[in-house]
Amino acid sequence: MTVKIVTDSTCDLPADVVQSLGIDVVPLYINIGEEGYLDGVDISRTEFYTNLPDYPVHPTTGTPGIGAFTRTYEKLAAAGADRILSIHISKSLSATVDVARKAAEVFRSVPVTVLDSLQLSLGTGFQVRRAAEMARAGAVLEEILADLADMARRSIVIARLSTLEFLRRSGRLTMFMTGLGSLLKLKPILTMVDGVPTSSRVRTTQRAEEQLIKELEKRAPFEQFALVHTNAAAEAEAFRQRIERFLPEGPLFSMDITPVIGAHIGPGAVGFAAVSAR
Repeated sequence: MTVKIVTDSTCDLPADVVQSLGIDVVPLYINIGEEGYLDGVDISRTEFYTNLPDYPVHPTTGTPGIGAFTRTYEKLAAAGADRILSIHISKSLSATVDVARKAAEVFRSVPVTVLDSLQLSLGTGFQVRRAAEMARAGAVLEEILADLADMARRSIVIARLSTLEFLRRSGRLTMFMTGLGSLLKLKPILTMVDGVPTSSRVRTTQRAEEQLIKELEKRAPFEQFALVHTNAAAEAEAFRQRIERFLPEGPLFSMDITPVIGAHIGPGAVGFAAVSAR
């Protein structure tokens, strides 16, 4: 059985990993004024984050249409796939997984299984990479799904934001809470565990990072770990140096989060995606 893996552009996997494992990525949309861009195709992350504070109209984001998924599934079926596993950003954050499911219902060439990763960014990306590695090694779909379900239960993505302003601009925060954050200079912390997004606020960046370190201490040791940030590579590296004692051996990703998510959280965010060891 040949199982092929599909995901979306919010998974934040490096391009060389995607290419080497034969993963197909369906891009989401970023709309800036009257112009629409394919995430990861038509606009670079550096360009987006550099210009984000000054866009006269705050960018919006959009999901791919059913056709984007069916075309991808058809390409893989024509190339010899017997089964397709389509893994996507959590339904609690995006309608992408629902669109993929509708596409799977109308696609008849080969069976398509659509999986809600219950995560975002590299929380999804780690599952996608594992699925592709297992598929390449000859695992059947049922084995892959069981492994990913276990991984999802042990996963977290958490980040401290530099400001509440971009949550306000994107409509993800009430005006009252934004005013409170501006007055008290609160630093938001966003956490994603088991498909449930939660938030908390502290008064300084240092305290925010201390909260992230507490999560590290609680969940260590790790089998997978990556830094995530929004155009803040230097700050992410400084944070890495603070937490080095918790990190697994080997090279680590330090990834700029997709603009589809960054449009809501703004530049300057720093955090991590991790999977605790069994």
